[in-house]
Amino acid sequence: MQEDIVEQNQEIISVGELNRSAKYLLEDAFTNIAVIGEISNMSRPSSGHIYFTLKDEDGAIGCAMWRSQASKLNFKPEDGDRCILKGQVSLYPATGRYQLMVKSIEQAGSGNLMHQFEQLKKKLESEGLFDQSKKLSIPQAPKHIGVITSSSTAAFQDIVSTIHRRAPFAHVSISPAVVQGDTAPNTIINSLNRIIKFNNHTQDNPIDLVLICRGGGSIEDLWCFNNENLAREIASFPIPTISGVGHEIDFTICDFVADMRAPTPTASAEIATEFNFQAKDKIINLYIDLGRTITNSILNKIQKIEDLKKNIRSPLMILREQNQKIDSYELQLKQNIKMLLAENNQTLSLLRSRFKERSPNKYIQQLSAKIDNIKNLIKKEIKSSINRNTFLIQEYEKNLEILNPLSILKRGYSIIQNKTGESIKSNQDVKVGETLSARLNKGFIDIEVKNKKDDI
Repeated sequence: MQEDIVEQNQEIISVGELNRSAKYLLEDAFTNIAVIGEISNMSRPSSGHIYFTLKDEDGAIGCAMWRSQASKLNFKPEDGDRCILKGQVSLYPATGRYQLMVKSIEQAGSGNLMHQFEQLKKKLESEGLFDQSKKLSIPQAPKHIGVITSSSTAAFQDIVSTIHRRAPFAHVSISPAVVQGDTAPNTIINSLNRIIKFNNHTQDNPIDLVLICRGGGSIEDLWCFNNENLAREIASFPIPTISGVGHEIDFTICDFVADMRAPTPTASAEIATEFNFQAKDKIINLYIDLGRTITNSILNKIQKIEDLKKNIRSPLMILREQNQKIDSYELQLKQNIKMLLAENNQTLSLLRSRFKERSPNKYIQQLSAKIDNIKNLIKKEIKSSINRNTFLIQEYEKNLEILNPLSILKRGYSIIQNKTGESIKSNQDVKVGETLSARLNKGFIDIEVKNKKDDI
């Protein structure tokens, strides 16, 4: 059978030998090449090497970059980045996998674009378009905010929701524009002119602040905001402008010529409504302060009343005050219990919601145990407080019983009074033949004075 497939004297090689031969051919033919494409399937193992796929519309090739070379990169390549790779084509003999051994990575087109950016920046700066003295002041509480962006983007929705949340009385209008591509600068300029025309034809609610916004993207995506004609239009625009283009790390010419730069589109809405937001906080704080003032005034009045009560002292009032204190302690303890339970229940609900996906059963059990311990401590404290106050009441009752003159009558004593109800303290207070009244423990008796004797 073998003779039918292999010619006589034909050399037979192994798969490994074949792959190694192919490896040598590829490495000899493609020793130092540059390839442009889009990065995908980026992988960064702990070894420090990076592995990814470079692709375009016509094909894809696996790539590897050793740690020694990857450590020299001045940026972090990510999926979707369009880059220029320099290196050597090779083949991994163990699998027969064709791949590019990368020596360097450079962002495609960024170098030339950045050069153009810097040239235009220097030119406009030299003409004074960036001077702070020429910039318009941002209104503290804008009544009508115009937004220049694409109406279909998430950035616009974020701007609208931020303004409505922080400044609900402010009106928002969009002047739609294309915010990417070659036609974008002209559409943005048209949007600016559209706002001016709107203000010229209305007197009721003109636009007093304009936000020029776009979400993040590559330098190519944001390049329309580096247009010279657009920059000059923004610099001379008669209405205050805030530029919110890209992410915090992104800078465009539009940022420099606008009256103020915001790091993100959402941040531009926050800057525009900062005064309204702070005013709302001030109103809330004033309301809280007013409540505290009223409460303190009421408490002071109550304290004055309590001070007046203290000037009128009697055993019965003392007893009533103690009872009131016990009731107050009991109510306060109940309120504290409710507050503690409510706070702990709120905390528990928050933790349950926050860690729902993680199923923190053990932590919840521990928290529940802490709550039970708190409940037990509160119950013990209530019981201890009631016992202390009950003891005080019993002591006051004993003292009252001792001080009560009626208790003396129970021991066989009596109180002698004349007809006017005055108590007789000496034989000098009565006359022979006078009728007196004796108050016993139970009932009264009349006594006639037969004789008077001095103390023996």
